[in-house]
Amino acid sequence: MSVYLDYAASAPVRAEVAAAYAEALATVGNPASVHAAGRAARAKLEDARERLAAVLDAEPVEITFTSGGTESVNVAVKGMWWASGAEGQRGAIVSTPAEHHATLDALEWLAAEGADVRLVDVDADARIALGALESALADGRVALVTALWANNELGTVERVSDVARIAGAAEVPVHWDAVAAFGHVPVSFRDSGAAALSISGHKFGAPVGTGAIAIRRGVTPVALIHGGAQQLARSGTVDVPGAVALAAAAELAVADLAGEAVRLRALADRLEAGVRRVVPDARVSGGGERLPGHVHLVIPGLLGETLLFLLDQEGYSVSVGSACRAGVAEPSHVLLATGASEAEARATLRVTLGRDSTERDIDGLVAALPAAVERARAAF
Repeated sequence: MSVYLDYAASAPVRAEVAAAYAEALATVGNPASVHAAGRAARAKLEDARERLAAVLDAEPVEITFTSGGTESVNVAVKGMWWASGAEGQRGAIVSTPAEHHATLDALEWLAAEGADVRLVDVDADARIALGALESALADGRVALVTALWANNELGTVERVSDVARIAGAAEVPVHWDAVAAFGHVPVSFRDSGAAALSISGHKFGAPVGTGAIAIRRGVTPVALIHGGAQQLARSGTVDVPGAVALAAAAELAVADLAGEAVRLRALADRLEAGVRRVVPDARVSGGGERLPGHVHLVIPGLLGETLLFLLDQEGYSVSVGSACRAGVAEPSHVLLATGASEAEARATLRVTLGRDSTERDIDGLVAALPAAVERARAAF
């Protein structure tokens, strides 16, 4: 038996997307070439750009295809900071300590290069403390606010309109890391008012290695690499099959977003109720709006990595948080940022549901939990 419950790490490629990808792989020609084969490849690429722009509520010219969320985030964070002013006069970057490591590691690198990085507090649900954000922007020397639309560990959805209002009042551009959010909750680039927004295809049924960044007209991030400038802020031959697959997956995810959210929320509620029944001292993280299929637990008296291993032996694929820290025995930086203790930040379990998740999967996991928790606590 094998039950996959780690969709936030990577979702299976949808059959329709795999078919579209396979068909596009037969395309011959560089989309930058002017001969017939190149023009045919360009037509497929621009069709994919238009389709993705439609579901993101953006303009086609605002879409740059990338290799995934990490690259998109780096293009926004580094590229927009580099473009913010003359050397030595660039503005500060405001973010939070609860971001994905794609952002935090980029910020750490920029800080070593002399950037003024300001990490503002988050609340108990890992949302930006709005008062702290206002204070960080007060001196008028900020070039960029970058934040998660939805937290990839806890699943909490940010107060996007409030952050946009505060940043807009200070005339500071915003980049949204929407990697965890897109395909699971409504995301509109136009309505967000953001300067840039990042997504990653393998989070919603496209192949690993596909992604995009939406960049507002008039915003020109400095490219991370140079060598042709085939797209805004990105050099290199564009992956036409990847773009086709990304657009197809995005359309499918958005088309049934509302109905799937209702189904996943019901499954998540079933899981939470079951966990409270069999492990009464377990705590569900995150209040307010959360991603519909996202359940993050703190189970005292154990190490999350031990519990993960024991559940894996029973056939259940879950996680302790971001897959980017898998195999690294360290406390969750997200929980620490919310004020949790180190013991709590090590005692986590993240269960994320998706298209193939069923009530049977949930009930099986709940049934396996008591023995696994008991063994994990005994090993603690």
